[in-house]
Amino acid sequence: MPSNSKMKSTIDVAGRKLKIGNLDKIFYPATGFTKGQMLDYYIRIAPVLLPHLANRPLTMKRYPNGVDGKFFYQKDCPAHRPDWIKTIPVWSGSNSRNINFCNAADLPTLVWAANLAALELHTSLSLAPAVTKPTLLVFDLDPGAPATIVDCAEVGLWLKDYFDRHKIRSFPKTSGSKGLQVYVPLNTPASYDLTKNFARALAIRLQEKHPDRVVANMKKALRAGKVFIDWSQNDEHKTTVCVYSLRAKDHPTVSTPVTWEEVAAVLKQNKPDSLTFEANQVLDRAAKLGDLFAPVLTLKQKLPALS
Repeated sequence: MPSNSKMKSTIDVAGRKLKIGNLDKIFYPATGFTKGQMLDYYIRIAPVLLPHLANRPLTMKRYPNGVDGKFFYQKDCPAHRPDWIKTIPVWSGSNSRNINFCNAADLPTLVWAANLAALELHTSLSLAPAVTKPTLLVFDLDPGAPATIVDCAEVGLWLKDYFDRHKIRSFPKTSGSKGLQVYVPLNTPASYDLTKNFARALAIRLQEKHPDRVVANMKKALRAGKVFIDWSQNDEHKTTVCVYSLRAKDHPTVSTPVTWEEVAAVLKQNKPDSLTFEANQVLDRAAKLGDLFAPVLTLKQKLPALS
């Protein structure tokens, strides 16, 4: 990466010319992690990240002045984008028009987005062109203090146990913040009504079975010391942080795919920090382990009748 940075530099990314700048700007003041390092991370993680971004409507969470500055969500792909950036039209009833989301299907688009300070990348559970059909089911496990990711690990393992009994594979990843997420790949015909109702019913069942540990109700006042199973993410108009995305926390943490063995270990050892991974650690993990989330892209499964 070029190191100079108040001046804009033009770089060649896979045959596309891109102007990038402000590479020395501190994006994470607590660690000194710069915009240049952020771009470098996204370029290096791209081989495993891009398959999970490609053809999914992308919402960019932009932090022009770093994690301590103001941020905004951008759904409409910017009008000043290069003409080679592909978009995905999604009808918005509330706006009575199509919203043209960016399609970060290749490295130049990813680098272009990162240069816009799109620190966090949030994706739909649908794959274009079938933008009204989910290919995934997700459970977003959010601990209410003093609960931690250790408690999320316990709930995640309960979800895994349920799906294991039905011979369905599930895949965990950290949120990159304080929680854990469990993904169930479908890649078979499904509707958001099906996935959302299923996720809600299973969350309520776990709440009934473990009322002191789990809450499925959306009210924040009920979450203290429990794990909220957010089933509502299974919605056509919602997004979830993409695997391998950076998060805007004090440190450059990443939404990281993990193994169920690692989830079980954090519960056994009661070490919440063991499921926190920063950018360099994630690059090392990807080099060593490959993409632990690769099966999510292709594995075909159908949801069982809730039993």
